Amino acid sequence: MSAQHIYDTAPLGALVRYSNGEPQPPARFKRKLKAWERENGTGRLIKKQPGVVKPTYSLPPSITLHSGDYGTADRIVLTVHLTFNVTNPLSFSIIDLPKVGMARVVTVWEDVDEMRHLAPDLAAAEAWLASHHWPNARIEICVSDAGEFAPASTRAA
Repeated sequence: MSAQHIYDTAPLGALVRYSNGEPQPPARFKRKLKAWERENGTGRLIKKQPGVVKPTYSLPPSITLHSGDYGTADRIVLTVHLTFNVTNPLSFSIIDLPKVGMARVVTVWEDVDEMRHLAPDLAAAEAWLASHHWPNARIEICVSDAGEFAPASTRAA
């Protein structure tokens, strides 16, 4: 599956795997393994950015995956997001869709939705939003096994 297919069909919150199709090298080849890990992994789909056409440049549509948070003792010191344009040659696949009842916290910037958090239920999403204070955030609830979401509430922090 291509990045274009993920852009067209996957909902925000879907777990996506990307791969270059190469087998994983043995652990003893540290440089080869690091290079392989840069092009093979998983991430949660947090943003779908439409393409941009300006008089001096153009950008294709892109998807952004949340790859991970790094830190200790509930302190995140590094968040890793990976952005791939839809013409990327890597292979993408949807591993998992959000389950019915899960809630996502979404913000909008320049008419583009970005998922900030995926919670197991509405109460957990409201608690997360109360402690993180994203302005103009809204909570959406997953209403089907296909990963469709419906508005739950609107918050302004």
